[in-house]
Amino acid sequence: MLRNRKALFRRSALLLPILLLVFGTFLYFYLGSPAGPGDLETEIYSTAMGSQEAAATFKFEFVPGFFKQSETDTNADEFDNAKENFGIIEREFETDDAVTKDWPVWRRFHRYINHLNNQNRPLDIFYKVLYFGRHGEGYHNVAEAFYGTKAWDDYWSKLDGNGTMYWFDAHLTDIGKQQALAAHDFIEAQLNTTTHGMPAPESYYVSPLYRCLQTANLTWGNLTLPDDKRFTPVIKELLREVLGEHTCDKRSTKANIITAFPDFIIEDGFSEEDLLWKADHRETHKEHDERTRELMTDIFSRNPNTFVSLTSHSGAIASHLRVFGHREFKLPTGGMIPVLVKATRSS
Repeated sequence: MLRNRKALFRRSALLLPILLLVFGTFLYFYLGSPAGPGDLETEIYSTAMGSQEAAATFKFEFVPGFFKQSETDTNADEFDNAKENFGIIEREFETDDAVTKDWPVWRRFHRYINHLNNQNRPLDIFYKVLYFGRHGEGYHNVAEAFYGTKAWDDYWSKLDGNGTMYWFDAHLTDIGKQQALAAHDFIEAQLNTTTHGMPAPESYYVSPLYRCLQTANLTWGNLTLPDDKRFTPVIKELLREVLGEHTCDKRSTKANIITAFPDFIIEDGFSEEDLLWKADHRETHKEHDERTRELMTDIFSRNPNTFVSLTSHSGAIASHLRVFGHREFKLPTGGMIPVLVKATRSS
């Protein structure tokens, strides 16, 4: 009986958005279009890298040989993070010794990355392990699947909703929330020191779009973490999805974000209104990649931490992978991917 009830709930959660879309489409065409409805960043940054970091430039590149997702022979469509220990490759490291050689691979990897940074920092070379997470399913994802990508791009994406479903700064569906909670359970298992021993993030960055704020909160918010690695998310404007035209990618006001997520830190210079989104221009890959480089330059210049979580979007993650020279690796909603990034600084 319980199993039948759970199955019925899952089917209902899947069918409800579709029924809303059908009804909303009817209302839209027959009743008319719907009516839509500088804080101090407290993260501590190291000053050891000097006072002129804002003018620095970096060459970013992924480092192969550490994660299966970076290898060309890995099938992204069939890859299962839970079965693959988040993709880390079981291998030896030059820092392995008689004491550490039997440690779980994540612990040995952590030791090796610390060694790399200590060895290369005087050469202006820095390494970070970035945990990218895509938001769970949003109402805009349901709408695009229902209407089809062409109709979505040409028409529906430019509206705030259809009369019954609303996708301006899209929120998570019930399925999207479950995907974020599944990511929470996966991360909790990965952080277990007696099994996997994956290092917890030392910093957390989040896109300001509502679905990402929800996802980050559900994924990381209730984990048992060390005091020096507590979930203290910083909202970064440049971590957003492809800008322009699609209303799902226009963010809410700063005041609304603060009200909904009072424990999140908003970076300095964050405007009250969305000044980046334009109704008449969709950001190109080139423009997006320039924005991504600016974000990475800011993070590598100001944040000394090695393990960093970034909760964002499919397009934003794809842009980061392009900037790093990484292979394409498409993630499902709620999916995650780790990338080892090397940044070489030049003034």
